[in-house]
Amino acid sequence: MIISCDFDGTLCEHRFPNIGSPNMEVINFVKKLRSQGHQIILWTCRDGIYLKEAVRWCKGYGLYFDAVNDNLPAIKQNFTELSNKVYADIYIDDRNYCFKCDKGMKIK
Repeated sequence: MIISCDFDGTLCEHRFPNIGSPNMEVINFVKKLRSQGHQIILWTCRDGIYLKEAVRWCKGYGLYFDAVNDNLPAIKQNFTELSNKVYADIYIDDRNYCFKCDKGMKIK
């Protein structure tokens, strides 16, 4: 599978532009997914120096990515044009809402 993982609020506490405390539960989960052969994309709003700092921070925790803020090469081959959204089978994000998981949510 292709797994897309957010940074701020997911791999670490949200403290942008700083980097917050690590969320070891998520870090260990993502490392386990990678060890099982899944491909991991870091998908974050960070860019420039802030993105470089985040990638370096992740490496310090043993997190390595198959792509950063980009689609995997195999996905790019299948499309003539790509949107800004990366293709993934699963998105791990603190702002995620699983529509299939919560049938009882009431919207006013």
